[in-house]
Parts: sequence; structure tokens; C-alpha cells
Amino acid sequence: MGEEGLIVARKVAKRYGRKRVLNSVDLVVPQGEVMALLGANGAGKSTLMRIISGLTQPDRGEVLLGGVSTRRAGHEIRRYIGLVAHAPLLYDNLSGWDNLLFFARLYDLQRPAERVEAVLHAVDLWPRRHDVVRSYSRGMTQRLAIGRAILHDPPVLLLDEPDTGLDPASAETLAHLIRTLGASSRAILLTTHNLERAVLWADSITLLAEGKIAQSAPAARLTAETVRGWMAEI
Repeated sequence: MGEEGLIVARKVAKRYGRKRVLNSVDLVVPQGEVMALLGANGAGKSTLMRIISGLTQPDRGEVLLGGVSTRRAGHEIRRYIGLVAHAPLLYDNLSGWDNLLFFARLYDLQRPAERVEAVLHAVDLWPRRHDVVRSYSRGMTQRLAIGRAILHDPPVLLLDEPDTGLDPASAETLAHLIRTLGASSRAILLTTHNLERAVLWADSITLLAEGKIAQSAPAARLTAETVRGWMAEI
């Protein structure tokens, strides 16, 4: 889609009371790209993610997903999005298989069992498919949450701090999954506080500061130290 990309935010602004959280934010994530959205706590990252997902409306500006405004698309736009937020939105007392089958039926997918099997293989949980989620490690739970988010094969994937609390092995597995998903036809926007992972996982880095885009560059040109320097200058 050229410059338009799969995710486009144009002049997005948001206030909560007197506090300006986002101030005329412009953002483009092309198809096949993983973008890491970085910033200190309170920079506006989660608010921007919620606006892109359609959970919150901006005060001004607009978000387009695949060229369609989220304001005009209504609830149907949610089929275009896979969201992994701080809560995994899974049922602890159900198995991984039963969780995904439940959500597949909610999405009214054709041949839901076949799709669930494919996704469990994709997130490397097929051997543990019959175990209840409460027995999963943090990394396994995050992979299942991503599985839930991609069940309906959305072109836009939003990952809000998916690596929080992961050990290095689980983080590496998650990194491989994100890169595999991003190399397909999706656009992925993720947030993380781990600058080393951001530089390794993403194709581009965007720094949000005080509700504005402060810096943006291809990840291949950056190091974690470079990004720390950006943040120190704010």
C-alpha cells in the first residue's frame, strides 16, 4: 500500500481531563514491518495502541487500517486487528486447545478445529494443547495469547509489552514468533521497555515522548545505546 501502509495514524490527539496524552501523532506501519513503539511510562504508548485498536476514540485526527478509517468501520474493524494487551484474555481452567476453539467459534471461523491446530503449531504449543492454561509458564501463556490474537488471521497485530516477565529462553521463542508473523502480510506494532529486544525484534523504532513522536529510524541503523541516548535527551 506504499506510503499508506496497513496502520496509519494521522494527527491523532487525546486528552484525559487537562492532561494532553497524545499531541498530533503521525505514524505509518507498512505491510510486512514490525515497528517498536518506545517511550517512558506516561509517554502515551498504551493510549495510542488503544486508539489504533478501536478501544478508545481520539479527540482529533484519525486512524486508518488498510485504508479504512476506524471511525467509519465500526465494530467490523476488529476483525482486522489482533490485540495482545497486558491481560492475556484466556481462561485458566481450560486447555490451550479449548481456549482457542472457544475464540475460533466466537469469530465464526470455518473449520475451527483445523485453524486451531494450525495456530497451536505456529506458536509451538501443540504438545501442550490438552494442558490447562494455569499450568503454562509465562512464556507459554504469552504465546497462546498471540495464538488467540492471530486466529482470525488479522493483517494488523498490536502487542503491548508482550515480553514482560519472560525469561531469556521464552523471550527468544517470542522473538522468533514475532519475526515470523511480521515477515508475512501483517503489520505489527509492539511496545516494550527492553531496548535491546526492540532493536533486535523490530524493523523500525519510533520513540514517543510527551505525546509526540520524538524520533524514528530503521532498527538496522540503531543500537540500544543509541536509543538510550535519544531518551536521555528528552
